[in-house]
Amino acid sequence: MAYMAKTHTATAKSHPNGKARVESIRRFNRFYTRRIGVLQEGFLGSAFSLTQGRVLYELAHREKPTATAVGAELGLDAGYLSRILRGFRKVGLIRAEPSEADGREALLSLTARGRKAIATLDQRSNEDVTARLREVSEANQTRLVAAMNEIESVLAPRAVESEPYILRPHQPGDTGWVVSRQGLLYAQEYGWDEQYEALAAKIAAHFIEHFDPRRERCWIAERKGEIVGAVFLVKHSQTVAKLRLLHVEAAARGLGIGKRLVDECVRFARGVGYKKITLWTQSILHAARHIYKQAGFRCVGKKRHHSFGKDLVAETWELKL
Repeated sequence: MAYMAKTHTATAKSHPNGKARVESIRRFNRFYTRRIGVLQEGFLGSAFSLTQGRVLYELAHREKPTATAVGAELGLDAGYLSRILRGFRKVGLIRAEPSEADGREALLSLTARGRKAIATLDQRSNEDVTARLREVSEANQTRLVAAMNEIESVLAPRAVESEPYILRPHQPGDTGWVVSRQGLLYAQEYGWDEQYEALAAKIAAHFIEHFDPRRERCWIAERKGEIVGAVFLVKHSQTVAKLRLLHVEAAARGLGIGKRLVDECVRFARGVGYKKITLWTQSILHAARHIYKQAGFRCVGKKRHHSFGKDLVAETWELKL
């Protein structure tokens, strides 16, 4: 928010309360930058600066962007960004390939080493935010998130519209919601009986009872304060993880939430050292199968069975990391 105090100072001063508003925003900027550790030399205790971390994040969340696209998104000087990217290439974090559309540009992507670096930063960031939230009551956590969403919607309304959801870790009550919604929606959309809900309940209960925060995750997607999707990544062995209970509410489909949830599973699994992710699905779940295929999973086995009151074809998919 620092830019706001700078670019709108003249306008603010013309208002009777303008000076007080500017001072309030500057005070908040000082408080928040100190609070989240922006002034520290290493971002999240790493060898990266905050800017370098943001560049890595953009490369991880874009499909082979150009340096121009990354610079425009972050508002970085081209020369400064070029030096950062040159340093990344030197230590093997990124690769560049010529763009067929414009020979003057290169398409950037993370190497395995780069993906591991951003996964580590993501994990540390999640742990840092989780630790800070533990200091705040549940009611105040809700107020805090709502206030942050409001700030973003005022300063960058288009950005909020382009990505109208957030991902967060699970909290008490979430797994029960997942089980309930999965049971109801699969009954409505595919005619499955309550045995599927029983299976979902067993998976969710096992996750909670044996949760290993170093090797497992549940991501909850929220939109306008309502849960709209979820996914679990659970430990099967030291080298194999399982993706389970991927779900997106009907009203939130088409926003890329399912793809994002699966991408987060893959990124986390790579970061903690799994060698493979497996999943079990059904041939009639076309939207989910499309997402898995996009993420690089391949079907390695099929089996006919009668479950949940229906004749189905089960599929086992896997992704080697």
